Amino acid sequence: MTDTPLITDSHCHLDFPDFEGQLDEIVARAAQAGVRRMVTICTRLRLEPQVRTIAEAHDRVFYAAGTHPMSAADEPMAKLDELVALASHPKFVGIGETGLDYHYTGESAGVQQESLRIHIAAARETGLPLIIHSRAADEDMARILSEEHAKGNFSCVMHCYSSGPELAQVALELGFYLSMSGIAAFPKSQEVRDIFSTAPVERVLVETDSPYLAPPPYRGKRNEPAYTVHTAKVGAELYGMDYAGFAAQTEANFERLFSKVAQYKAAA
Repeated sequence: MTDTPLITDSHCHLDFPDFEGQLDEIVARAAQAGVRRMVTICTRLRLEPQVRTIAEAHDRVFYAAGTHPMSAADEPMAKLDELVALASHPKFVGIGETGLDYHYTGESAGVQQESLRIHIAAARETGLPLIIHSRAADEDMARILSEEHAKGNFSCVMHCYSSGPELAQVALELGFYLSMSGIAAFPKSQEVRDIFSTAPVERVLVETDSPYLAPPPYRGKRNEPAYTVHTAKVGAELYGMDYAGFAAQTEANFERLFSKVAQYKAAA
């Protein structure tokens, strides 16, 4: 275990029914694989208490909360003071996931944009990183992120990045990070790998988005944090690095962006 390079699953959903009754085993398997930390993401603010409970019960688990864009029309609109108040918890480390998704829910674009701007304001006020989901909305996403960044700095990760090269370029120019999921390991995802290959390795994170998007050799099965390793190995190959070097780089990137996690570790 001491020789295993350590990495962090920067985005998973441990509160989803797929993991019910198995969290101890899931976290233990992650640790055995070298995945020393996980950030579990709450996608509906009314469910924040149960996600917080998971983080409190497991030393290796941190959490973030927001309103997922696909749920924005079905959930109460997020309030700035509500999001800011959550940041007082020592293991609450990010705002979101939020964003825009026009693939299935384009009819709620206006509501999604309003919700996104509220989450951005919370990230700006708390200093915590914004966690962005973007699908089929590249132009609006690039515009809103640019407009809001001009109003005042905030940090951000484009989670599970699989959008186009133009949005990636805008995000990188704003100082944001791109997160690599199992999609980058799919055989037909050369476009995604090409985008990552042109991004500075200092701005790359790794994640599972589990229980979704399991990388090979588990594609089609339930994903879990331990499988972050398989995506990270693809990242190492992409950047021409050995696995230990890439793991160390993504750890440094994660702690730079999610600085509250690093501070928690130091305090512990």
